[in-house]
Amino acid sequence: MHTTSPSITDVLDAARLIAPHLPETPMWSYPVLDERLGTETLVKHENAQPTGAFKVRGGINLLARMPEDQRAAGVLTYSTGNHAQSIAYAARIFGAPCTIVMPENPNPAKVAAVEALGATVDIKGATMVEAGEYAVTLAADRGNRLISPADEPGLIAGVGTLYLEMLTRRPDLDAIFVPVGSGTGGAGACLVAKAIAPRCRVIAVQSSLAPAAHDSWRAGEPVRRPVGTVADGLATGSAFALPQAIMRDLDDFTLVTDDDLRLAQWVLLSEAHTLTELAGAAALAALISRKEEFAGRKVGVVCSGANAGPAELQRVLSGGSSSPAAHG
Repeated sequence: MHTTSPSITDVLDAARLIAPHLPETPMWSYPVLDERLGTETLVKHENAQPTGAFKVRGGINLLARMPEDQRAAGVLTYSTGNHAQSIAYAARIFGAPCTIVMPENPNPAKVAAVEALGATVDIKGATMVEAGEYAVTLAADRGNRLISPADEPGLIAGVGTLYLEMLTRRPDLDAIFVPVGSGTGGAGACLVAKAIAPRCRVIAVQSSLAPAAHDSWRAGEPVRRPVGTVADGLATGSAFALPQAIMRDLDDFTLVTDDDLRLAQWVLLSEAHTLTELAGAAALAALISRKEEFAGRKVGVVCSGANAGPAELQRVLSGGSSSPAAHG
């Protein structure tokens, strides 16, 4: 596995490679949201990406750097959704055959999106861990370039460009909340903040029902944890070594409940006119749960993705399962 840690230079280079393919995403505040939170909250809209999620930055950067013969031999990865779309989208740009291994019962909207991008979906294994083990064997058998969902410097440098955009526009941010599944986002945020805005705190967020990255960070070594969250973008049962190593520079790592995620998803929809998937609402969920601590501060919140499945869309559009009024 290619696990040399990327640098800020790699992030800057990634920005150059990604620019022809992806415009900068918007970031702005919403007065009603600011009033609710007592902060100046800047929402970074990665839900506006063509794949509906931030990860496409990493896929394009990785494929852009790949030797032509490696691309021609095909790429293969394993993912529950947004990473899959990222690689499939980049593979289509660069003409590389692409196979995505997904565990059983995947989000049908994400399967359809990956197939629409021209990739082949292979469903195997009860969990991401089993899907990953199968992917390793399949890639070796077929001579494909196996792409790890997170232990790839090119993915982390590419994802880091979103924090480069945030902190170039607003170097005065006091903190950024970053959703974490595999940890590429948390790692990218650490790289960029340390280099260009060292006084900005980087706070990672994960679901309390899938706390592998959080618990690994706290323990200082990778651990596996059961996955019970309904937020499939956060449903990672094991930590990845490279993001974890870079995330040693995090200022904090916080857990939120699935109810916190549902409330934040509703708040984004009703007060920021923004549709997210549950994982995409994680950063706001953490800020809501810690709003007293950040009163009067300037805080960046990454809306990381909008790929909600049909059942999730029906629930949030009907007003969610939490009563927003009860949460004030």
